Amino acid sequence: MVRRLEAITLSVFRVLEEGFNRMFGQRWNPWYQLGALSYYFFWIVAFSGIYLFIFFDTSIQGAYQSMEQLTHRQWWLGGIMRSLHRYASDAMAITVTLHLLREFGLGRFRGARWFSWFSGVPLLWLMFAAAIGGYWLVWDELAQYIAVATTEWLDWLPSLSDPLARNFLSDETLSDRLFSLLVFMHVAIPLFLLFGMFIHIKRLKLAKTGTARGLAIGTMAALLSLSLIKPAVSMGAADMSKTVALVNIDWIYMNVYPLLDSWGPAGVWLLLVGISAALAVLPWLSPEKKGERIPAQVDPQNCNGCSWCFQDCPYEAITMIAHESKNGRRQAQVNPDLCTACGICAGACPSATPFRHVDELISGIEMPDFSVNRLKDETERKLAQLNGDNRVMVFGCDHALDIGCLETSGVAALNLPCIAQLPPSFADYVSRNEKVDGVMITGCGEDCFFRLGTRWTEERFHALRMPHLRTRAGHHKVKLCWAGSGEKHRLQAALDDYRRDLGAGQGKTFDEVSNG
Repeated sequence: MVRRLEAITLSVFRVLEEGFNRMFGQRWNPWYQLGALSYYFFWIVAFSGIYLFIFFDTSIQGAYQSMEQLTHRQWWLGGIMRSLHRYASDAMAITVTLHLLREFGLGRFRGARWFSWFSGVPLLWLMFAAAIGGYWLVWDELAQYIAVATTEWLDWLPSLSDPLARNFLSDETLSDRLFSLLVFMHVAIPLFLLFGMFIHIKRLKLAKTGTARGLAIGTMAALLSLSLIKPAVSMGAADMSKTVALVNIDWIYMNVYPLLDSWGPAGVWLLLVGISAALAVLPWLSPEKKGERIPAQVDPQNCNGCSWCFQDCPYEAITMIAHESKNGRRQAQVNPDLCTACGICAGACPSATPFRHVDELISGIEMPDFSVNRLKDETERKLAQLNGDNRVMVFGCDHALDIGCLETSGVAALNLPCIAQLPPSFADYVSRNEKVDGVMITGCGEDCFFRLGTRWTEERFHALRMPHLRTRAGHHKVKLCWAGSGEKHRLQAALDDYRRDLGAGQGKTFDEVSNG
């Protein structure tokens, strides 16, 4: 059931992603940067909040007036800051929710990735608590409604001996001390949220918390335009002697508040706690299938302690320890609980080269279910099938486009768990084969399933990261072209163009070829 929901969710996202790729390209596609956008909106909220706090009067009588003056008398900056604060908060809730749904669709909550998923659940509560607390501080009619509804909801909890709602019975029961406490909480909760966000990405190497510059500029322009077209304003001043009958609630953060009247506090607690608990235990409700993830294994006799695999592992599953048989040397060690079986480490190993003259090719670290020896055998089997002119060997990724659809008599295709599992030496090896005229490398692109596979592959093939291409033949006959699961036509067009160039004797050097 869970996996069926995953497939449905992912299919919806794939349609949206393909459309945005056509409009903006992979680099500026917001669906590929939902987590980074959430960080971006957080910082917008933080900096705009600091500006608002400078002019905010932390008293019952002065809070509403200070916000009114900031909104209307200083509309050219203070008003814009207030609107940015509001709309960036809403945008963060949207991107966080979409990020959660997309990670669910991709199945990135099982196995070694359980920690990031599990640690993200408390962040939802902190985010909503920070936003709802912010509405209190304006102290208008909406704040009055939220304060009364929230305290009555919290009072249902048996752990609270003194009812909170009694503080909002009349204007006389309110005090500046209470309001100062609310201000403190509105500052403290986001700090806890920021700390939780750090914990959330702790197990990820080089976690992407910054958006592409073009996307960041476009997003800020959209927020500024919205702030000018529809500025955030207050309702009438709060008056505890009157009952608020009609408010314009923020449906993004206060979507459950109407349920308090129909379901009651117990029903809403049951709903939210139930959803949170289901999300928290999802990695164990729908665990990995047996044999679905086989961690990388180290062969000490072939490990020279170079630490390239340690440097490239996206999930910090590899550490370097003293070599078990070579004094003064080191060897890699894999933590199976952190390994996602991406194979990026195998592509980094200098001993994973087909040029070695051995009976069985064994590298220092490799994937048991897709060893470097199997990679060599599969490659040679594919090469033997090629015939005709302008022959191209295509290496792809299991989590991107299924490149089997590209195969013809003149095109051979081989998928790997991640394109970064392919050592550059294999491109050298294939490019020197007389049956091949060119080599194409493809994969996820900006949306790498294993986060850093695309980046490390580009750096290796551009000689910016070890290991890299070494022979002249490799530099002249290799082309990179990233294509997602819905970009078959673009990849096919790039392949056709490449083969035509090869036929015309216009094969481009590696550095001149577009990466798609």
